[in-house]
Amino acid sequence: MIDVAIVDDEPPARARLRRLLADHADIRITAECGDGASAVQTIEAASPDLVLLDIQMPELDGFDVLQALDVPQLPEIIFVSAFDQYALRAFRVHALDYVVKPVEAERLSDALDHARRRLGERRASGEEGLTGLLKDLATDRPYLSRIPVRAEGRVRVVDLAEVDWISAADNYVSLHAAHREYLIRDTIAQIERRLDPALFVRIHRSTIVRIDRIVELLPDLHGDFQVRLKNGVTLALSRTFRPRLEERFGRRL
Repeated sequence: MIDVAIVDDEPPARARLRRLLADHADIRITAECGDGASAVQTIEAASPDLVLLDIQMPELDGFDVLQALDVPQLPEIIFVSAFDQYALRAFRVHALDYVVKPVEAERLSDALDHARRRLGERRASGEEGLTGLLKDLATDRPYLSRIPVRAEGRVRVVDLAEVDWISAADNYVSLHAAHREYLIRDTIAQIERRLDPALFVRIHRSTIVRIDRIVELLPDLHGDFQVRLKNGVTLALSRTFRPRLEERFGRRL
């Protein structure tokens, strides 16, 4: 049997997929979600073999869902969308298949055949599925504007416009936003690559700040600087990363 999760924010679209999947005896629907945040939690809990994943959804889109997953064995993904404009990007990041709405029975059958072959290969070789997809998402995606984080047993979407600064500790990163702190499993280097350099700048090996939050640079006795933010937080500016801040300001400090 192939355990399948359906993720789509439109109830009629989910109902259509249920009807079409009912014609396949080896398919078992184990989860169904109507938004990206619940999809992350459900996929991690249910561990389906295959996910039929809508791309356009509020808060978290299909690509955001994949990046937010923290599972030892990643499922195979068939992207589902009302538009074909995402197809090139989907295949560029190694998606299993791409089905355009309204989903037709024959087209879905072809995609499921592809999934059966792929899952058979995975089970024989012990592959972990979408590892290549997730690696490529980081370079294929535009700059981040929102980040999904786990907080109080739920997945919350943090708008980067609310983030004052970002700090790192080993393989975790803390987002400091409006006097709250959100912990995510990532590295400061990976986060930096996905941030708009016009909005954020790294000032230390473990610190990134939002440029428009900087209100003052305080020199110390050793010729270095402290960066003070609008919320009163003071952070160290290291000599290694000082040229980056100077470049953003367009002048030497």
